[in-house]
Amino acid sequence: QVQLVESGGGLVQPGGSLRLSCAASGRTFSTYAMGWFRQAPGKEREIVATISCSRFSTYYADSVKGRFTISRDNAKNTVYLQMNNMKPEDTAVYYCAADRPGRCGYQTNKEEYDYWGQGTQVTVSS
Repeated sequence: QVQLVESGGGLVQPGGSLRLSCAASGRTFSTYAMGWFRQAPGKEREIVATISCSRFSTYYADSVKGRFTISRDNAKNTVYLQMNNMKPEDTAVYYCAADRPGRCGYQTNKEEYDYWGQGTQVTVSS
């Protein structure tokens, strides 16, 4: 069982930055892919970014490419999402998700993730 705890959400002005963190429990963090998703009111949960267990492969949604960066520190069991040049349309609840231990390649399909954090609110507004 993997437990995920997100932190770092909040209110930011357009053009500003935030960094989200997601800490995972357990000893197998380096063996599975991680992802960040978001869900705005009335919308489906969508992929933001995902990273392989090795850190070397990443994927970004077109809407965040060039502005957001996903990274992970396997020694700290933590995945990060650095968000720069934020826009009002980035407002959503952000969730981190963990794939099954042993599945290393990144996953863009939310149905493939076995574990989810509780979510953290991000609001971009002036």
